[in-house]
Amino acid sequence: MVRVGIFGAAGYTGGELIRLLTNHPSAEIVFANSESNAGNKVCEVHEGLYGDCDLQFTSEYAFDKVDVIFLCFGHGKSEAFLQEHSVPDNVKIIDLAQDFRIRGNHDFVYGLPEIHRDAIIKCSHLANPGCFATAIQLGLLPLAKAGLLTHDVSVNAITGSTGAGQKPGSTTHFSWRSDNLSIYKVFTHQHLHEIRQSLKELQGQLDASIDFIPYRGNFTRGIFCTEVVRLDKTDIDAVSLYKAFYQDAAFTHYVDSPLDMKQVVNTNKCLLHIDQFDNKLVITSIIDNLLKGAVGQAVQNMNLMFRLDEKAGLMLKASAF
Repeated sequence: MVRVGIFGAAGYTGGELIRLLTNHPSAEIVFANSESNAGNKVCEVHEGLYGDCDLQFTSEYAFDKVDVIFLCFGHGKSEAFLQEHSVPDNVKIIDLAQDFRIRGNHDFVYGLPEIHRDAIIKCSHLANPGCFATAIQLGLLPLAKAGLLTHDVSVNAITGSTGAGQKPGSTTHFSWRSDNLSIYKVFTHQHLHEIRQSLKELQGQLDASIDFIPYRGNFTRGIFCTEVVRLDKTDIDAVSLYKAFYQDAAFTHYVDSPLDMKQVVNTNKCLLHIDQFDNKLVITSIIDNLLKGAVGQAVQNMNLMFRLDEKAGLMLKASAF
């Protein structure tokens, strides 16, 4: 059994991680750390876990009793935590924040399994990709691999309210979010840096801009993304390109028919579809922001890091009816 410690366990990602690992055949949660909820039962905070989990949140932790720790902090807190704490070399780290996603003066591997599988298997420290970044990259990677991203790419993506975290804010309250849509961080979203990093890794050079407009949706979970790409030729069989690129991917699949977001909510899947109009492609990419966009992908990476079945604990049915 892989022994797991979770820091920042009281938030949305912490709760989803506990839900997945409680039902994981090869994982055991040793501690769920939360300073603000220490002593409280996990199921009293994450109420969907009643009857599934007897854990209590704790302010204590012991690195020598775990094989891996998940950092479910807000952005910027993971780096500070690791500067203040000495994690033994034999304990693997999976960070769900953005602190180590951009390559630099650290040894964290950027963990997008569809292109970094071999590096993930060998690594000890992993930076889990962002939610928007996952959906957008998976929609563009086959084109980058073929060197076809030569013109500016237009991206529109809408996310559920859970993408903003558990702490209430002016744009997350139900009375504001209900029956409402809004855009934010137009062309400046922080995930653009990791998106460009991965695309350049495959294409070698990326002069085209990624013109990304994020939307706040009036629903709780899921990301629905559309990307418009202009090609230099009209005779490219883009569908075959995508099917070949993802033929061995555990959770990313090309679908011949148009997509609905409900097909992926509550799963670790990314589903893709293309509509082609002469030399223009409209790529639809959909994920659950809390699963494939966060903790589902983190567990997928844990499985690879410990050489488990990549799909272990992640065979989840979508909530579609």
